[in-house]
Amino acid sequence: MNHRGRVSPGTSALPEERGCSRLNPWVFFVSVLVIKTAFVTICLAVLLHGSYGQYKTLLQNATEWHCVPSESADKQEGWMCCPKGWRRFQEKCYYLSDDKMSWAESEQNCTGMGSHLVVINSKAEQEFLFNWAKEVFTNAYETKYYIGLTAYENGQWQWVDQTPYEKAAMFWKPGEPNLLFAEKCAAIHVKGKRDSNTYRNWNNVLCFTNCYRICELAVKFV
Repeated sequence: MNHRGRVSPGTSALPEERGCSRLNPWVFFVSVLVIKTAFVTICLAVLLHGSYGQYKTLLQNATEWHCVPSESADKQEGWMCCPKGWRRFQEKCYYLSDDKMSWAESEQNCTGMGSHLVVINSKAEQEFLFNWAKEVFTNAYETKYYIGLTAYENGQWQWVDQTPYEKAAMFWKPGEPNLLFAEKCAAIHVKGKRDSNTYRNWNNVLCFTNCYRICELAVKFV
């Protein structure tokens, strides 16, 4: 009876040793997971800093992105991303404001988001922007959106990205631009549902006029 009731030191140590052996793999797994997470975080920080440095201001202001699979034939498989609240067309992202500013304030606002007032280069881009603007303000009698075209510095029309004015597509309304001595900033002019003229609706206005604005930036490939 004494022999059965006695527990040798070797026997009592065995369960304790087994308990430690069950714990060690979990400790190892958690440690590896923490190290991996830290490594991935550091890599992402380096990637964002190195690849998207020119969009630093935008990254500070836009906390979320909307991405779709890349459609570009000359790019590897990946994603095309625009900031949340912007709309993508081809390889550009566009923002239509819901408040009004002067032309100079509008350009400053776009620059503050890492972009610039839109530069329109094709009929397809013009149609996209016109239809979107008309969709947003369907019930307004008329609406104007500033674009990145102005003549207020030297009297010659210039795009904000230095695209030559003479070589770019132009979509002025009939009779526009006029009154060039005073109206030196360009805007897309929309008249709600009644306006069907997609391609000829630019108007020149006084640069201190408060209008909506369209900002533009290139999509981010990731």
